[in-house]
Amino acid sequence: MITDGLLMLGVLLGLSCALIVLERTTGWTLFRYVPGMVLMYLLCATLNSLGVFSHDEATRAPIGEVKTVILPAMIFLFLFGCDLRRIIRLGPKLLMTYVVAAASLSIGMVVAFLLFRAALHPDAWKVLGALLASWTGGSANMVAVQDILQAPESIFGYALITDTIMYSVWLMLMFASVAVSPAFNRWTRADDSYLAAHAGDAEDEQARPVTVASLAITLFGSIFVATLALWIGSLLPEIGQVVNATTWTILIVSVLGLIVALTPLGRTAGAMEVASLMLFVVIGQIASGSDFSAITQAPLYLLIGVIVLVIHAAIMVVYAKLTRTELFSLAVASTANIGGIASAPVVASAFNRQLVPVGVLFALLGSLLGTFTGLAMAQVMAWL
Repeated sequence: MITDGLLMLGVLLGLSCALIVLERTTGWTLFRYVPGMVLMYLLCATLNSLGVFSHDEATRAPIGEVKTVILPAMIFLFLFGCDLRRIIRLGPKLLMTYVVAAASLSIGMVVAFLLFRAALHPDAWKVLGALLASWTGGSANMVAVQDILQAPESIFGYALITDTIMYSVWLMLMFASVAVSPAFNRWTRADDSYLAAHAGDAEDEQARPVTVASLAITLFGSIFVATLALWIGSLLPEIGQVVNATTWTILIVSVLGLIVALTPLGRTAGAMEVASLMLFVVIGQIASGSDFSAITQAPLYLLIGVIVLVIHAAIMVVYAKLTRTELFSLAVASTANIGGIASAPVVASAFNRQLVPVGVLFALLGSLLGTFTGLAMAQVMAWL
């Protein structure tokens, strides 16, 4: 059993290092179906379930302190590319499609919670809020909501498993939808001529090399901003069950991230890479408190995921018919919510390579709003 807190932190960092290197440098089929982040969760949770990690508070203090700092630092870095000026230029129809996608997922989550709340853990609303944050933003938003609401680590794993499985199935459906796009657009009588204005817009700039200076900005700078936000957040008042010191901290780093995104500093090389490394450590810390002894509830969360996506799809189809919206916008808005920055541009390219920037901007918008959407709906579920 590991009883030394620094050794436990070292083990989590070592596992993160091994999985990141293997995922990026090998062609193993395993990583096509189970992302490295999910393997990180499963490995750490398994080690904890086997009693490898001590549950003594002194042992867990170092990794807990690390997570407290790198979580807001990670969110700050993830927002570096979220230039609101480019998002506004998408226009009202594309933005409305994104909003409807996020709203339909929120409605689906609340409905599913009402259907199964009697069979769920008393704190399941916190976990489902975290899952919704992922499905309207990304993994970073999920762990932010988990940290704010203090969702039980023993059942948080169900959200991560549900997220992974449902995302994989949904992504396959989005790719398959390309084939039926012409027929769907005829059924909705969609006019996609307005998309021509966005073709090739906001093309990716030439990649900047990662340097010592850029690493100093992204790593040391983000940690400084995070510690400053933590200090300010601790001075602000708590409001209800959702708005606490952590909420204020996340809000502060989100605003600062958006401000930086409007400046040349927002194009600093290495920001996304450093943020991704931080995400592995946060996931490892959460998983190290999980226990697979309550795995029997996992199928129930998977069923909830299915119901949420069915409701989401139904609302999106009705919206498309009423507003004569083409399938491209529906698929990319949906994928940007459920899949995030990694998959929305890929789905967009399957429809039209010239419209990849639309997928990128949709996903960046989700990175900004996902945390607050998850918190809002968690509060609704708490009231219910």
